[in-house]
Amino acid sequence: MSAPRIIAIANQKGGVGKTTTAVNLAASLVAMKRRVLLIDLDPQGNATTGAGVDKRACAATVYHVLLGQRGIRDVRVQSPSGGFDLVPANRDLAGAEVELVDLPERETRLKDALADALSQMRSAISEVAPEYDFVVLDCPPSLSLLTLNGLCAADSVLIPMQCEYYALEGLSDLVQTLKKVRAHLNPRLEIEGLLRTMYDPRNTLAQNVAAELEKHFGEKLYRTVVPRNIRLAEAPSHGVPALRLEAKSKGAQAYLALAGEILRRMEARQAAAAPSPA
Repeated sequence: MSAPRIIAIANQKGGVGKTTTAVNLAASLVAMKRRVLLIDLDPQGNATTGAGVDKRACAATVYHVLLGQRGIRDVRVQSPSGGFDLVPANRDLAGAEVELVDLPERETRLKDALADALSQMRSAISEVAPEYDFVVLDCPPSLSLLTLNGLCAADSVLIPMQCEYYALEGLSDLVQTLKKVRAHLNPRLEIEGLLRTMYDPRNTLAQNVAAELEKHFGEKLYRTVVPRNIRLAEAPSHGVPALRLEAKSKGAQAYLALAGEILRRMEARQAAAAPSPA
């Protein structure tokens, strides 16, 4: 790949598996011989912890990148358990939103005027782009300025969601927000796909919601389904992806399947976009 695919993991509803998806997808792409950078945009720093990095010991984080004080090369560390590079986050990032509010063009605070309305985060990523095949952004569980910066930097959005009634309402709000971001801030933004998480096929409501998703989103709905799995729940407490905790677990295998599906879709898009031979 000449340029990395920048994927934001986003959903304003909490508890749907965003961070679990970010960490395990990053590790699964590494297992498939891809070079990955994971950027933690959540002040809780859960992706940082889940990647095996002590967020309290990080002298420099994504907070310093967002405020233009450091470059990604100065801040990134390697996940000791995931095999990918990480731009960590901690509670300092919560203060970044307060500081961003007082800055001009705050939704695109790190906006680079020389890069056709791309955000500074994307500009910062471009400096290390040749080193990666994928950049994964773990966004906070809200439609905040931090999430907007992530959406401005991304090529696409991967939306993890539980198959529950309220999830459909939240999804409708998120889709409207994505349309506004695309119209005003990032015209290149698209939906990468919808991922069903914590799925229980025995649940009739889950089946009905899944049918609605397939009806409305078609091919955007991943065939891969992430089940409820104890290894996915346990892995963060060990600071490792599920793939390192128990590779044969259903959760680890689901994220390997997701990585494979993402790669196949990318190859299909690239083949369709390639000029036909004369």
